[in-house]
Amino acid sequence: MAADQPIPVVTDLAGVSVRKYTTDQVILDGIDWTVRAGEHWALLGANGAGKTTILRLVGATMHPTEGTVEVLGHRLGRVDMRELRSRIGFVSSAQKVPVDQTAHTVVLTGATGTVQPLWRKYDDDTKARAHELLAELDLKDLADRPYGVCSGGQRARILIARALIADPGLLLLDEPFNALDLPSREDLIDAMHRLAATRPRLTTVTVTHHLEELAPNIGHALLLRDGRVLARGPVDEVLTGARMTECFGRPIEVGRLDGRWLARSARPRAQA
Repeated sequence: MAADQPIPVVTDLAGVSVRKYTTDQVILDGIDWTVRAGEHWALLGANGAGKTTILRLVGATMHPTEGTVEVLGHRLGRVDMRELRSRIGFVSSAQKVPVDQTAHTVVLTGATGTVQPLWRKYDDDTKARAHELLAELDLKDLADRPYGVCSGGQRARILIARALIADPGLLLLDEPFNALDLPSREDLIDAMHRLAATRPRLTTVTVTHHLEELAPNIGHALLLRDGRVLARGPVDEVLTGARMTECFGRPIEVGRLDGRWLARSARPRAQA
């Protein structure tokens, strides 16, 4: 793409609000947010801030109560949601996959968007592609290992390979580091960093609670508080101590070391 051409918009939320019909509870209130091709966003906020609801909107699994949501050039309400979802990769430790099947088979199910494999749908090229993705994510030797006996970190990377096999235009990661130990977390961060380097048009949105889980390629962040946007934009402008303190409601100190983020709760200094 020429340098003077605009970068395509992957998803755009304009004046988006979501309310529960039964109680009229406000879940999201007046959200404006634009994500462009090749950007990597972190979505942060306390529990109940609205992160999961935003992910459901951009993942084409629900409609807003007010406002417009456009994903991959299509406006929700004017597109077949099932077809749109086939172009969106989704990764969550809670998603259902066949735990008794091999890692290679689990990746194949991403090509059909099914829980169980549909063997007649997978040609030799698709099967080879699944092996390539496993190798790319340092899982080549696990191709024939049952998913259920893989470690948490290995499972997370298998699910990313599963999401990528359909060549999605958008990759959503819902707390992918949940319950991972330190080595597994670092392996996953390294894998995401490599993917960003080898796929310059890959667009990702990662929901997390911890700055330490952000890979160095994360360039933008959206902070939510009580269903509203507190801040959005480049990480250096958004992930500040002042804004994180306002977002989470307690004093937070933020730092950065070798491209990685650090955060801790600031404690009052003892009186002399």
